[in-house]
Amino acid sequence: SDVWKQLCERNDIDLVFLATPWDLHTPMALYAMEHGKHVCVEVPAAVTTEQCWQLVETSEKTRKYCMMMENCCYDFFELLTLNMARQDFFGEIIHCEGSYIHNIFDEIFSRHAYWNMWRFRQNTHRNGNLYPTHGLGPLCQIMNINRGEKMDYMISMSGNDFMMGARAKKLAASDDFFKPFVNTSFRGNMNTSVIRTHTGGTIMVQHDVTSPNIYSRIHKVSGTKGSALKYPLPGRISVSSGDDWLTDDKIEEVKKKYEPDIVKKVGELAKKVGGHGGMECLMDWRTIDGRSNGLHLDEDVYDAALWGVISPLSEWSVAKDSK
Repeated sequence: SDVWKQLCERNDIDLVFLATPWDLHTPMALYAMEHGKHVCVEVPAAVTTEQCWQLVETSEKTRKYCMMMENCCYDFFELLTLNMARQDFFGEIIHCEGSYIHNIFDEIFSRHAYWNMWRFRQNTHRNGNLYPTHGLGPLCQIMNINRGEKMDYMISMSGNDFMMGARAKKLAASDDFFKPFVNTSFRGNMNTSVIRTHTGGTIMVQHDVTSPNIYSRIHKVSGTKGSALKYPLPGRISVSSGDDWLTDDKIEEVKKKYEPDIVKKVGELAKKVGGHGGMECLMDWRTIDGRSNGLHLDEDVYDAALWGVISPLSEWSVAKDSK
């Protein structure tokens, strides 16, 4: 259906939100910008390097914003550590880690969870980190990526598929849909990608959605003065003068001292409104407030392209023996 095009062509709309299957993100975003609309697009904004360029070039040509809605940048601990980093709590950032480790194995193979089995299909022909931005986005902000710092190079490694092929073969016995995928080489269950920044910091990003792993978005920040870690435990903070994590009382003191302005202003409202604990409310509020007051986006089209291009580049590296 092309009804979405009619929406983009309306004159009484300024901003279009896109929450569709991945392959539709870039085509829809391009069409919306070309018809005078700002765009907020779900993650990932693009699935190929060409699409990343298309988003940047179209945004520049049309002078329309294109924001990838990376909600994890607005989770409370991530916002806290961002404010701490900007106030030099961690010192120089040495290393960061992020991930999307989430067992949605059954949903991926369900005939009803995703329209036309699109999430399953993504795992049948792409081997790499297909969903990097939940873990990576907050770290890029902490490390000032695209704000003075940049990524230099990356290597990526996937293990074998230990589960998806076996499940497809089992389901094919009773469901004709899966029969063409019996001999498919599925994406490796775990992908690990390592990035080196221009000033010598490193970032590790992991992706696993098809094994019975403990949920984790790892949010790890390690600096010359201190560190922080969230997942699978609650958020922890340490300083260089001690060998262990700060006590709960000390952590509460740090949280109070470094509480971000946005949390002070609308944090409690966001928790009441909800959306993954309130982070979606904070993201939407910040986006609309920024547009209304002429502020720069927290996550602009260049971030969308850079964070998103990790996926196709990881596929290339995996295919080239982790080059």
